[in-house]
Amino acid sequence: MPPPFWTIGCIYGASSVMLGAFGAHGLKKRIADPARIANWGTAAQYQLMHSVALTFASAVAPQSTVAMSLFTAGMTMFSGSLYLLTLDPQRFKFMGPVTPIGGLCLIGGWVALALAKRPITPKFK
Repeated sequence: MPPPFWTIGCIYGASSVMLGAFGAHGLKKRIADPARIANWGTAAQYQLMHSVALTFASAVAPQSTVAMSLFTAGMTMFSGSLYLLTLDPQRFKFMGPVTPIGGLCLIGGWVALALAKRPITPKFK
């Protein structure tokens, strides 16, 4: 069975592609405001970038559980709150403060990864 952060990174990566495609094609039929569409694109972009970072960290720095936990929490809060705020800004107004907290988690993930024990050097065949 693959390590949990590897699996989470892969699932978040796949879902970011699906959500990005939905934003580019399906969402434009429901939402006319270009700023809201751009927020959706930002959420998908950050989710995809950090999914790659999470899977990379799980492979080369598996001891960096703090970094990987922060990446996971950050993607969930940052991208998740942006998706919800894009879909219905009034209903999910309370999620507004969650977005910057998620961003801080993403930043913290990078810092924790930088401070982690020297990573494992991948061997390519």
